[in-house]
Amino acid sequence: MELLIPLILVAFFVGFLTVISFLARYKRCPSDKILVVYGKISGGGEGGLSAKCYHGGAAFVWPVLQAYQFLDLTPMTIDIKLEGALSKQNIRVNTPSTFTVGISTEPGVMENAAERLLDLDMQRISELARDIIFGQMRVALATMPIEEINADRDKLIENITAGVEVELKKVGLRLINVNIQDITDESGYIDALGKEAAARAINEAKVQVAEKERDGEIGRANAERDRRVSVAGAGATAVEGENTAKITIARSNAKRREQEAEAERSASAAELVKQAQALEESFVAEEAAERQRAKLEEATKSADIIVPAEIKKREVETLAEAEAERVRRTRQGEADGLRAVMEAEAEGLRAILTRKAEGFDQIVSAARGLPELASLLLVTEQLPKLVEEQVKAISNLKIDSVTVWEGGRGADGKTATADFVSGLVGSLPPLHELAKNVGIKLPEYLGRQADDPEAAPPSGPKNKTDE
Repeated sequence: MELLIPLILVAFFVGFLTVISFLARYKRCPSDKILVVYGKISGGGEGGLSAKCYHGGAAFVWPVLQAYQFLDLTPMTIDIKLEGALSKQNIRVNTPSTFTVGISTEPGVMENAAERLLDLDMQRISELARDIIFGQMRVALATMPIEEINADRDKLIENITAGVEVELKKVGLRLINVNIQDITDESGYIDALGKEAAARAINEAKVQVAEKERDGEIGRANAERDRRVSVAGAGATAVEGENTAKITIARSNAKRREQEAEAERSASAAELVKQAQALEESFVAEEAAERQRAKLEEATKSADIIVPAEIKKREVETLAEAEAERVRRTRQGEADGLRAVMEAEAEGLRAILTRKAEGFDQIVSAARGLPELASLLLVTEQLPKLVEEQVKAISNLKIDSVTVWEGGRGADGKTATADFVSGLVGSLPPLHELAKNVGIKLPEYLGRQADDPEAAPPSGPKNKTDE
């Protein structure tokens, strides 16, 4: 019994802590935030949802399996200093604007914010929105002429809003407000349009004022005339017999008419002067506008000439680089082919020299290892060529005729003809001398070398008749 009470207290304490911890996992979402629960989320198909968003209300976050974070719905004000954006006529326009954006609470868009903005602070979210707005503003301005951009602000804001909202929803944001602060252009075209409209309005106002003043003067003169005519008529009826009064009245009427004519002439002259001044100011404004249009047309024509020329220049440079690359690759291919041919020739020459070396080894082996004998064999092999060269020495001699003045026999018993033939044969390189120069002694059946050719025995086998 004594042990049961502490166990009950421990179980109660553990249960109490469990209830407290579960209650702590029950999260309420404030109205200015979005509760994002992520982790193991049921629903959404086979793989489940990546996160579940709550705007208002509360949700239970399972321990271990789930976690949570809040997305702030505080609006962000973004200043866009857009400069140099091209309009439909390729005129660069400056449109500084202020955009107010925030995280969207629309179902489906909240999930995009949970997937893409959950770990980003407000500064990074603002920079992301600024990049998106910059791009969509340029697209919207490029579809509108500059006159429409300047005159119809509502349509400009509508076009910008339509493009920006679509892109912001992809990252979970919504566009709250757009404020176009000013619209200017670098060429001064918008200022020229404003001056032209102002001059036209001023001229119209001046003409209307002149017309009203003229009508007022004429009405007043008519009223005064009627009044005086009535008074004069009453006086004439009252003083019917007074001729002096009539004459005075007649003179007064004549003078009045003269003054009325002068007043009318002055009014007409003043009206014409006002009209002339209005026309002059209108012409000045139109001249300024025409000058601005001329500058714009000159800039447009310059772009039409310079841009194609620049494109042509780049095309020529690209073609030249391509031709240089083709020539380089051709030369590289020829060099590779020549190197392959030279390598093949080197392989063939090495094979020939290898075979010759093997043949020389075999000749030395056949000569029983005696180098002198091997050299003698090699030179003996070349003797037919040596003899052939010796024969060629006189083979090309062209002797049409030989005239010998025979004077009989000399003291040695030889005739002049014999001396000529002997000298001719003796001028040939002797075979034994050639062999001796390379260290070879020819056998005797090829003849012997003697100091006295006359004493040398005849070479070759003897005939039986000689014996």
